[in-house]
Amino acid sequence: MSSPAALLVIDVQQGLDDPKYGQRNNPDAERRIADLLAGWRAAGHPVIHVQHLSLEPHSPLRPDRPGHALKAEAQPIAGEPVFQKHVNSAFIGTELEAYLRERGIESLVITGLTTDHCVSTTVRMAGNLGFAVTLVEDATATFERRGPDGIHYSADLMHAAALASLHGEFATVRSAREVLAGITS
Repeated sequence: MSSPAALLVIDVQQGLDDPKYGQRNNPDAERRIADLLAGWRAAGHPVIHVQHLSLEPHSPLRPDRPGHALKAEAQPIAGEPVFQKHVNSAFIGTELEAYLRERGIESLVITGLTTDHCVSTTVRMAGNLGFAVTLVEDATATFERRGPDGIHYSADLMHAAALASLHGEFATVRSAREVLAGITS
């Protein structure tokens, strides 16, 4: 029998509040992440954190800047591992896959920032590695973008497009309420 799904919380860091990123969607994402953390912890299920430590010279997520710190809503507690990465995927340059395999964890519930970057890349890799993935739509968020042709894409559009491209191919997209309703201890 396999372990319960692990909650994987990706890059919920203070530096992503920097205005340089532009408009963000889903201002309640951190609250939904806190709800999921509370549910997972109460059920005694595994919780895993991921933290981006940027190597880019001007990034607020550099390890020598205060923005690399995890937000209050996503602070790990004793016994919850934190995997630190330098690229979009939580599986590249970390021991995350080995950690999951050693513990018989076959299912992941993924939350975090940002939907179309580190969350999407990690979801895609997890699916390709054979993990069953649930992506929590209202416990993720992203920013507006400008395409190479100069067209502006709203944060809501970027978020919706990322979820649509992942659902059914790499993950099942569900709400925090749906996920929490299915949690068992």
